[in-house]
Amino acid sequence: MQNDGQWIDRFEGLKSLPPDLRAALVSGSSVVSLEEGTQIFAPGQSADNLLLLLDGTVRVQQKSETGREVFLYRVQAGESCVLTTACMLAFEDYAADGVAETDVRAVTIPRETFDSLAAKSSVFREFVFKAYSRRITDLFTLIDDIVFQRMDVRLAARLLDLATDNVVHATHQMLGTELGTAREVVSRTLSEFQRRGWIEQHRGEIRLVGREGLQRLVHSAGEM
Repeated sequence: MQNDGQWIDRFEGLKSLPPDLRAALVSGSSVVSLEEGTQIFAPGQSADNLLLLLDGTVRVQQKSETGREVFLYRVQAGESCVLTTACMLAFEDYAADGVAETDVRAVTIPRETFDSLAAKSSVFREFVFKAYSRRITDLFTLIDDIVFQRMDVRLAARLLDLATDNVVHATHQMLGTELGTAREVVSRTLSEFQRRGWIEQHRGEIRLVGREGLQRLVHSAGEM
């Protein structure tokens, strides 16, 4: 796909690149489109391209030796994939999966371009490390949630976060992966939410019919 460089202005940290480095970034990168469900990276693969997302979402998750999946984070439009950044900086292979949750359009910056810009440009380095720092903070929050927070509160907060027009398109298994718990735990908790009149469950979707109740639960635990 044509790379005219206009995408640079969608990333706040890259807007101030000087013209010569801006041109180097454009000429040394490419814009790609990926279909929903495409596996972008997998454990054991080398990290050869930094991913900057223009449209869509990418889900990053890790699988344990027992087969349990744990959701780590999503890359949204306007963000970079910090796991890729970490792997490129450390010359390590991926230890997690990255999957396109929707159709995706992204900029790929190959290692040669990445290394060159990181060496020459303080603006580019600041962009990379700011994104890295923000995501590390998010991951510490995730660990805190998994270890210390009640599951009903975490599930209520996740439903509120994922809902579009009060509808969440997700299976119990998907929500279990998001929250790092078993599908059965999610199912029991959702059944209780339904008993309280907060949700209605349909195949592949959950309707928030009592959003206020979910919000009260989350507020009571200081989550929002």
